[in-house]
Amino acid sequence: MKYKLSIFYLALIVAGFNLNAQTLKDSLFEKREFIIENDTLLYRIMYPENFSEDQEYPVVLFLHGAGERGNDNNTQLALGSSLFTSSENRKKYPSIVVYPQCPKNDYWANLTADRTVKPISFTFKNGGEPNKSLKLTMLLLDELIAKPFTKNNQIYVMGVSMGGMGTYEILYRKPTTFAAAIPICGGGDPETTKKYALNTELWIFHGGNDDVVSPHLSINMVNSILLNGGKPNFTLFGKDNHNSWDSTFAEPNLLPWLFTKIKN
Repeated sequence: MKYKLSIFYLALIVAGFNLNAQTLKDSLFEKREFIIENDTLLYRIMYPENFSEDQEYPVVLFLHGAGERGNDNNTQLALGSSLFTSSENRKKYPSIVVYPQCPKNDYWANLTADRTVKPISFTFKNGGEPNKSLKLTMLLLDELIAKPFTKNNQIYVMGVSMGGMGTYEILYRKPTTFAAAIPICGGGDPETTKKYALNTELWIFHGGNDDVVSPHLSINMVNSILLNGGKPNFTLFGKDNHNSWDSTFAEPNLLPWLFTKIKN
């Protein structure tokens, strides 16, 4: 009986911890809507502690994965947001963090996906108009960068899976905007890297056992960035499957590396 009660109380503690973490996210990340004519982008935004419009702050744009798509303006905070809501990191790295949400019927990157095979087969399309969600996100970012309280030389982007693919695409479409980028278990068309290889610092992550998005997609991007003169950091977690974001977010040098990157 004592053993069963101990498990019960432990479950309550864990549940309470998860609830507190979610409550913290909800309280720190404000719910917003970005509206352009008939189109709406849902997003969450967190400002630094003691935010002042008389000061300047870095901006971090986070692009979520396919599993977090929707229209609840909440699910997109599932991955990575705890990095930024921790009191220690908020004090060390005061910044503006933006989490847009892509609807179910859209992607960040302009691509087609064949899900009948594993890993999924992706065909990336270059040029033309960006998908609606990315287009709205870029317009939102432009509006934010124009504010007097943003550091235009410290604009960062990171993304997971579908968001990793969106990270490569937004770098291609805005090659002079970002000081640094962190694509996690993503991919893209290697040909596009010539646009940003020399302009943006990258730290690329993937899992060696990823059977959803092949690690070869990241390897191909790394190779192309090198061929085009860039010097990306690349971490392959040999035992990780598609959840390489867990190891990425546990990397102690992740945020120190990111926030030291300043665009010339």
